[in-house]
Amino acid sequence: MNSQEPGGADLPLPASAARHVQVLRLQPGSPVTLFDGSGHEWQAEVSAMGRSEVRVHLQARQLVQRELTHEVTLAVVMPANDRMDGLVEKATELGVACIQPLMSERSVLRLNGERADKKVAHWSGVAIAACEQSGRTKVPKIAPIKTLAAWMAELPVQTSEQRRWLLSPTAAQSLKALNEVAAKSTSVLSGPEGGLSPAEEQLARSNGFLAAQLGPRILRADTAPLAVLGWLALQSL
Repeated sequence: MNSQEPGGADLPLPASAARHVQVLRLQPGSPVTLFDGSGHEWQAEVSAMGRSEVRVHLQARQLVQRELTHEVTLAVVMPANDRMDGLVEKATELGVACIQPLMSERSVLRLNGERADKKVAHWSGVAIAACEQSGRTKVPKIAPIKTLAAWMAELPVQTSEQRRWLLSPTAAQSLKALNEVAAKSTSVLSGPEGGLSPAEEQLARSNGFLAAQLGPRILRADTAPLAVLGWLALQSL
């Protein structure tokens, strides 16, 4: 819903939210809590129930804070077999600000054109549903799919307030050592099964990414970035 909607307005719910209300068998007059994606929650009540449309009457709006203390971007080479859906869902619950889907030299999943656009739209829906489930009021951005090289070429100049981490099982230092430097935002780059190529790792380092390993075990491509995000989320409590 639009964050500019005035209190007292009567409006239809989006299809997914309407289905949720129908499944709960709410009736006109039932209270509901809505979010607009900008960080606000709305208290409202169901005003009309139909087979294809549910309408609500808006009441009070309030700003809530359920975000991490600093922004985290996950730049992930897309895992295959729909595991990206689970990654988007869990990353949203854990508080990610942006997910950048990537393709690399060793990618199994390669998407371009209309197929890529449909996947991004699908993942955006997954993120919205995860926000609804977790009570989060800001929907993370799902960026357009890019090659690793193209994304690197578009990165802005790094500032002292931005950390860039490259997850690599062969790195000499641990993530804990890198986390000793405070920052307002962190970008975490994670490769595919089998890792980034040596040339890609060198490209990342030349763009300010510091390599770190997560311990003695090799984590899957959809597990490693979530482990880092969960660790950062716990530190913001």
